[in-house]
Amino acid sequence: MAETLLVQELPLIIDGIRLNTIAANIRRPDRKDLVLIEMVEGTSVAAVFTQNAFCAAPVQIAKKHLNETTPRYLLINSGNANAGTGPAGIEAALACCSGVAKAVGCDVNQVLPFSTGVIGEPLPVSKITSCLDDLSAGLDEQRWRNASEAIMTTDTVPKLFSAKIEIDGKTLNITGMAKGSGMIRPDMATMLSYIATDAKIDSSLLQNCLQQAVDRSFNRITVDGDTSTNDSLVLMATGKSQIVIDENNLESFQMVLNELSETLARALVRDGEGATKLINVVVEQGQDEIECAKVAYAIAHSPLVKTAFFASDPNWGRILAAVGYAGVENLDIDKVEIYLDEVCIVQQGGIAASYSEEQGQAVMKNSEITIRVNLQRGQVNTTVWTCDFSYDYVKINAEYRT
Repeated sequence: MAETLLVQELPLIIDGIRLNTIAANIRRPDRKDLVLIEMVEGTSVAAVFTQNAFCAAPVQIAKKHLNETTPRYLLINSGNANAGTGPAGIEAALACCSGVAKAVGCDVNQVLPFSTGVIGEPLPVSKITSCLDDLSAGLDEQRWRNASEAIMTTDTVPKLFSAKIEIDGKTLNITGMAKGSGMIRPDMATMLSYIATDAKIDSSLLQNCLQQAVDRSFNRITVDGDTSTNDSLVLMATGKSQIVIDENNLESFQMVLNELSETLARALVRDGEGATKLINVVVEQGQDEIECAKVAYAIAHSPLVKTAFFASDPNWGRILAAVGYAGVENLDIDKVEIYLDEVCIVQQGGIAASYSEEQGQAVMKNSEITIRVNLQRGQVNTTVWTCDFSYDYVKINAEYRT
């Protein structure tokens, strides 16, 4: 098994996938905000969606169409979430699917719609459908970077990565893009993400692989603790490499999918709205995954912890308090150890004897920091990725609709 290679600036073309973008002027003039992705016939498709009860109209339609048939096209718009729009939103999403079907000559349910942007505003259907002939005519396998930029909302940079791995003497390629920098606590995936590979793999097995990758990547990130109404992640396998994924090489495929997914997920957190620091929250030696996640998210969601990190203030008491209110039953606080990178800050229920403010201050100035909590009550570990809260987070969200 060859070493995985990640490429950011030169995304790998995925044989069997074509893309195009266009400016539909959905929210801002002359900004590319509409994407069409075409999958070659025979492509296996897996997906996960938001678990927010108020899931957006395009999520409802995408789930329905995916259950009915194997999709051939993905239509993605930014600038308008088409969420909280009731029956009219469903009609709008279906109208966009019908427009694509007419433009490319496929069935309506072979189109999956996706939207991101402002919640509660009607989707400008005519702006979208009037572009679909030109959008479909310009489909090209080279346009991954254009697509990664067109799906952005408050993101400051596109998130686009590729990986390759040698399996059975052949090279398998995988490329993925994602968007999202606020309203991020996925509970499934991220706001929007699309990953494609040229591997040949059965849809049910592909779904299992996707869920495993999501559980250790996109389901372990948080910017602000808010789960979006529109979260969607689609994984496409075109089969064009003729590398058949089965029990003999599944581990290799899962490894490259996991690594790409984690890279995309960390990129989302690093580009969190107003973020200046990436924070790795590692909880070790818990009794089970649930209690490790409780502790990790208590820290990652604490506004007091996140603002302290923005200020580069080693206010260790805020971390201590978050561990204490995480809800771990029968926690022996005398056994808990807390570290900033390799600096021990808490031992035996209070400040570590070896700790000095200067040590903590030195760590807090870094752009990437690890908080490590050792519970010393089991063998289970977990990691959650988050970021700090800055003045800009408030500004961005206060002015989001203006």
